[in-house]
Amino acid sequence: MMPSGPLPRACWTSFISLLLVCCLLPPGTQGQEFQLRVEPQNPVVPAGGSLLVNCSTDCPSAELISLETSLLKESVGSGLGWAAFQLSNVTGDIQLLCSGFCNGSQMIGFSNITVYRFPERVELAPLPLWQPVGENLTLRCMVSSGAPRDHLTVVLLREEEELGRQPAGDGEPAEVTVTVLASRDDHGASFSCRTELDLRSQGLGLFQNSSAPRKLRTFAMPTTPPRLVVPRFSEVETSWPVDCTLDGLFPASEAQVQLALGDQMLNATVVSHGDTLTATATAKAEQESTQEIVCNVTLGGESRETRENVKAYSFQGPNLTLREPNATEGTTVTVTCAAGPRVRVTLDGVPAAAPGQPAHLQLNATAKDDRRTFFCNATLETAPRLTELNVPSA
Repeated sequence: MMPSGPLPRACWTSFISLLLVCCLLPPGTQGQEFQLRVEPQNPVVPAGGSLLVNCSTDCPSAELISLETSLLKESVGSGLGWAAFQLSNVTGDIQLLCSGFCNGSQMIGFSNITVYRFPERVELAPLPLWQPVGENLTLRCMVSSGAPRDHLTVVLLREEEELGRQPAGDGEPAEVTVTVLASRDDHGASFSCRTELDLRSQGLGLFQNSSAPRKLRTFAMPTTPPRLVVPRFSEVETSWPVDCTLDGLFPASEAQVQLALGDQMLNATVVSHGDTLTATATAKAEQESTQEIVCNVTLGGESRETRENVKAYSFQGPNLTLREPNATEGTTVTVTCAAGPRVRVTLDGVPAAAPGQPAHLQLNATAKDDRRTFFCNATLETAPRLTELNVPSA
């Protein structure tokens, strides 16, 4: 049954071929003596290119030689037993059919055109900002266009090392993946992908297109927190050292370190040696309080942090006073030893009644007391240690 509407252009060639092959062949032509040749046979042409096609036969009485195709064609010459045609704007694979007659019998010949085109885009998908060492990394290469696909291969590379190759397949765009285990050696390495259109079997060559390279950064971060060394107690307005160390970092030189005392950022000096990072700074508290000091190490989007408390104290005194520094013999002299809150004082070995209270000594001056020296000692307990100050007075 014939179709009722007009046939699309893409179907005309097949339909005409069907008519020529099935309907126009008289009985007995399958054993015809002469053949109709189509040259070139099965050519490979670039997309959008042109092609000169020759239909020829050895039949001495050949006639009505023609070329059936949906492509734009132009007759460029003919003679006894041949006809030539120029095809233009060949954009896709297609079958050519030459037909003619020899002594009333139809002759036909076929040739298949294969179109090749280079990929319009070869791109390696963006890599992670940081890739953990020891974890799988999937490389993805996207390829747009490119034909014939059964001759197109995608290769993924680390520098010049081939990590894997796969056929491009029929997807559009084609996506090829390779999974590798990230290592320290991959830090700073360039990854890329390349297409190979291999037309050497068609007498052409091997055509390669490469993507722009992408650099990978790998890192290793230990599960343990940094070691933070600070004093548990510190006197107000007295500077003290801060030391923070973290082992097992890679690359340690690219880690970021922050040291802070409360809301105050400290000016840290950072040194890396191998996989060890050390940050040092100097801090001081300006008032009595318990403050938190923080060491934070960041690498590859991961952080490790340690916090410690430092108690700042104020140690005032001791002060030693003589009510009568110049006393005559027999005069009562009062000596006082005092200091700040929570400070226990001792005057000439005699302690005060309680911390924060002064110690007193009264005596009647004698000739032996001339130029006598009194000792005032102050002690502040900041467990687990004692801080002492001594003030002598003549």
